[in-house]
Amino acid sequence: MITTDATPGSPCWLDLGAPDVRAAAAFYSAVLGWEYESMGEGEDMEGGMFRKDGKTVAGLGKLTEEGARPAWMIYYSVTDADATTQAVERAGGTVRVAPRDLGDWGRMAQYTDPLGGQFAVWQPGKNTGFELVEEPGSLSWTELYTSDAAAAKEFYGGVFGWRFGDMELPGGGGTYTLITPEGLPEERMQGGLMEVRKEDLALAGGRPYWHPVFAVADCDATIAKVTENGGSVQMGPEDAEGVGRLAVCLDPSNADFVVLTPSRS
Repeated sequence: MITTDATPGSPCWLDLGAPDVRAAAAFYSAVLGWEYESMGEGEDMEGGMFRKDGKTVAGLGKLTEEGARPAWMIYYSVTDADATTQAVERAGGTVRVAPRDLGDWGRMAQYTDPLGGQFAVWQPGKNTGFELVEEPGSLSWTELYTSDAAAAKEFYGGVFGWRFGDMELPGGGGTYTLITPEGLPEERMQGGLMEVRKEDLALAGGRPYWHPVFAVADCDATIAKVTENGGSVQMGPEDAEGVGRLAVCLDPSNADFVVLTPSRS
């Protein structure tokens, strides 16, 4: 489970880089029931916050990096962004955005893992991150698709101290690796990673990529809203034993995300 307690190594924030902020705000508001609050618009700045039931769930910003694809960026909580940057570099990763302060909110940095997967970290100041998780319309899981699971485990384990547990998917679907923050019990599992073929990573030009899984009350009703509002469904809906009913989706600009109606325990 994901929480809002900013445990080191756990997801604490996510934001979307979109080519059209207004269109992205309209899409996710319709699909996930989010309210969008603009933080200011202009030539150099366009973006804001998404809220669900008055609580912050994610951010949205204008995609400005040349050659970058529209995508969700997942941030992991750390106690020292500078020390994490050094750990990333020692483990063979690269720094995309060097650590920097965002006022008194906190300190952030963005990286690329050795195979090309992008992720970010947040060192909390006054702001610890999102305010709602594990509820319909909020983050409930994180997932990495990679062409080399062993290399990914070595890298992220070295940077965050994550613990990993492998499980075989039914029907010969391969091995899925569960991720738990350092020092926490298995019930605090926060995400997973899966090895896929490079040709299955076409969305990111053959590079690994992280994506968010959003909890929803009704998977089928949600994907109907996805397609009604210009998005598409890449896989599903399908039932995953012990997990729930899920679908892999793309928004109108091809940023990927998953919607999941969890199984009732």
